[in-house]
Amino acid sequence: MSDDHSLLQVRHLCKRFGGVQALDDVSFDLPAGQLLALLGPNGAGKSTCFNIVNGQGRADSGSVRLDGLDIIGLPPRDIWRLGVGRTFQVAATFGSMTALENVQMALLSHARKWFQLWRPAASFYRDEALALLAQVGMQQQAERACAVLAYGDVKRVELAMALAHRPRLLLMDEPTAGMATAERHALMALIRQLVDTQQLAVLFTEHSMDVVFAFADRMIVLARGRMIAAGDGETIRQDRLVQQVYFGSGKTFAAGRQQESMP
Repeated sequence: MSDDHSLLQVRHLCKRFGGVQALDDVSFDLPAGQLLALLGPNGAGKSTCFNIVNGQGRADSGSVRLDGLDIIGLPPRDIWRLGVGRTFQVAATFGSMTALENVQMALLSHARKWFQLWRPAASFYRDEALALLAQVGMQQQAERACAVLAYGDVKRVELAMALAHRPRLLLMDEPTAGMATAERHALMALIRQLVDTQQLAVLFTEHSMDVVFAFADRMIVLARGRMIAAGDGETIRQDRLVQQVYFGSGKTFAAGRQQESMP
């Protein structure tokens, strides 16, 4: 898919680590208001692609444009300021702090008020933090420490922290890792709602195929650094090369069945 008006445009991205070609001529677009899954077996290049988009890695060649601006080579902090947020496979929250305090810290960072230490952090952005927690269904647990929350709830807090920076593009690295089926679907339904109501663009990696096929608008499949397929769920499910490389024989996808997790 090529769209000059897409929020994110990745073109001919290449990256080599020694003798390993981690990315080999990868191109794709992601418009606002769309949920795009980046799939592939371990070592396919997904994390490398993520790291280049948010500035944690450097491409050997190619371009990454955010709303027309080439962001290749910018440091992660500058890319974050331009509206690119990220969540991680292992939720990045402060366990000893409450859910509310975690989101307040994210809001303080966004407002660049780290150095106003003569005022307690708890006095800043309380209402705004509570509103964000309400948005992700965590307002009732605002005063609980993240260390005692269920893992699915910690993921929701991390999402609220990411939203505190008002991203236009959100990169989510295995957002449902470690969750039970019901938790996975509840979190992805929330993300789907945010994509639709706030016109977020979300690029995510995921090993749980049930949520991928249930919620992604489009999918891209990588194998050994190359993009081998792109399209909607049915296109990907029926692709013979994807079946061979990623889904094995493909028999578990016959007749529309959805596999719970990657083999």
